[in-house]
Amino acid sequence: MRAALERLENAKGLDTLTTRMRRLVLGSYAALVALMVYRGLLIDSDSGTWMPIVAFVLPLVLFLPSLIGQRPRGHAWLAFVSLLYFAQGVMVATLPGQGLRGLAEALVALALFAGCTGYARFRSRQQRTAERSS
Repeated sequence: MRAALERLENAKGLDTLTTRMRRLVLGSYAALVALMVYRGLLIDSDSGTWMPIVAFVLPLVLFLPSLIGQRPRGHAWLAFVSLLYFAQGVMVATLPGQGLRGLAEALVALALFAGCTGYARFRSRQQRTAERSS
């Protein structure tokens, strides 16, 4: 796997891969936040409280400083958190009538995981290369 990633880095370039992974992270992050807001609205639409939305979205919002600051370590931690959303999506997909929503949640969380791990790898290698050349 390591050799395949190094060949990919040599073929595409670290800058291109980092940019692509960043786009994947931002897109899947926004989609997962939207899905969690929607899910929170479905759970407690009658009482008008915001607690379900806050409970679903807060773990994602805590990673906004890392996303804005483009820190590889924060992206790596977000990858771990996205696995919790993946597991939740798989469980929701097994509920009657919720298969499509759960599948969408699981796929978006999986895309976020892949994007975060790729970005953390490529960005940290990009930073190390820049440090060596200066």
